[in-house]
Amino acid sequence: MDGATGLTGEGRAPLVAHVFPSFAVGGAQVRFAAIANHFGPAFRHIVVALDGDLACRERLRPDLDVMFPGVAAAKGAMVLNAWHYRGLLRAWRPDVLVTCNWGAIEFALANIVPVTRHLHVVDGFGPEEHEAQIARRVLTRRVVLRRTPVVLPSRRLVRIATDIWKLPPGVVRYVPNGIDLARFATDGGQRLSRRGSGGASWGGSRGASRGVLGGGYGGGWGQPVIGTVAALRAEKNIARLLRALAMLPSGRLVVVGDGPERGALESLSAALGVSERVHFAGHHRDTSGLYAQFDIFALSSDTEQMPLSVIEAMASGLPVVSTDVGDVGLMLTPENVPYVTRLDDAALTVALGGLMADPDLCLRIGAANLAKARRDFDQSAMFAAHAALWRGGCDSLAEAGRDAVAGVGQGAVVRRDAVAAAGQGAAMGLDALAGGGLDAAASQDAAAELDPTAVAGQDPTAVAGQDAVARQDAVARQDAVAGQDAVAGGGRDAVVGVRPAP
Repeated sequence: MDGATGLTGEGRAPLVAHVFPSFAVGGAQVRFAAIANHFGPAFRHIVVALDGDLACRERLRPDLDVMFPGVAAAKGAMVLNAWHYRGLLRAWRPDVLVTCNWGAIEFALANIVPVTRHLHVVDGFGPEEHEAQIARRVLTRRVVLRRTPVVLPSRRLVRIATDIWKLPPGVVRYVPNGIDLARFATDGGQRLSRRGSGGASWGGSRGASRGVLGGGYGGGWGQPVIGTVAALRAEKNIARLLRALAMLPSGRLVVVGDGPERGALESLSAALGVSERVHFAGHHRDTSGLYAQFDIFALSSDTEQMPLSVIEAMASGLPVVSTDVGDVGLMLTPENVPYVTRLDDAALTVALGGLMADPDLCLRIGAANLAKARRDFDQSAMFAAHAALWRGGCDSLAEAGRDAVAGVGQGAVVRRDAVAAAGQGAAMGLDALAGGGLDAAASQDAAAELDPTAVAGQDPTAVAGQDAVARQDAVARQDAVAGQDAVAGGGRDAVVGVRPAP
């Protein structure tokens, strides 16, 4: 259906309006599809893709009650867009509005004087914010989200939300991601049974797994297979992985996924002389069979938070080589942490080479990752948490969220200077926007074009550029192994999947 009016009625399932910057296949979209499919008729849905891309629609059950209204947006007109979206919310009359990431902030602004209950989900940032937060966006989030539950899947995001955006701890909801472990763990078990006896070696015994990729990929090479699963976008930095491969004397790389960077990446592989060692497998709806053909999983992103692909690799019994982004170092087993590297080609090359030199170590780390995934990342806890949020049963989640914030404050090294320099007066000066609604927003234009040089009368040089706000890497974990211990201590006893952050 193209419309979305007349959706209320006595005794009907709750109507949830989800607003995504894009509904292309990605972590947030795949997670929503899994949750919606799990609960089926228990909820009705409106899905808005602000860029018009509905590729992830293929992952939804055909019997779901879901509508996809087209929504127009004008660039550079935040307040006007918010007024338009406010009218749509009044027409749709959802039971809850769920906005996702910065790209949906205008819908959040539209509900600042509530039309309906609101949740905001943050999964990460685009390439423009992978090194430093943008001052105008920081202030907008601080004002627009200060009274709405904000759902965060990673501890680093908890730190950013509380220490940089200055959101009240009471609105923070820490809900880790989870997956259908059985689909992937079966493949991991098959790998271990094929190669776990009498010492391991590359190739040879892997012939049984060559079918999905074809052309000999995944079997019979005598070389390790490095695999990555990602949308081919700039922030995933697959180019870094290709350059690392070019510095290794052996090994094959399988890149699963598609996106706007594919052509440039194929050209780069040719320029580096590794085309014969790289297979671009394209988009696959079901990737579980592909992980079974990898020996090592690699993540080369510039920015992530709690990537589903890492959980899938762990559930498939794989060791992981990754850049040190988001919560990756906390997600992996301690044995795997030395292979989480800084964000450069040489470090990634060294980590890959270290695992490639020791097949037995790969098996041991993979088995440990598999055990940790089974313990920590089952999707049932995630399902329960999101359903509670959609239904409005947030009290226990709020308590756990406050615990997460308190835990983050212990031992976290966070640079507060730039945001603190803006002062409490800056946020208080914008209270009219939070309490006065869109009329105040239109008159102040505070959230539309917040001028960082005007914040609390600051010297422009004190607010501009990277010194305007704390860098994301300033809230990185201090010690990965210690963080692992903290996570292990948290256990699975938290309420409906919400665990305290270390």
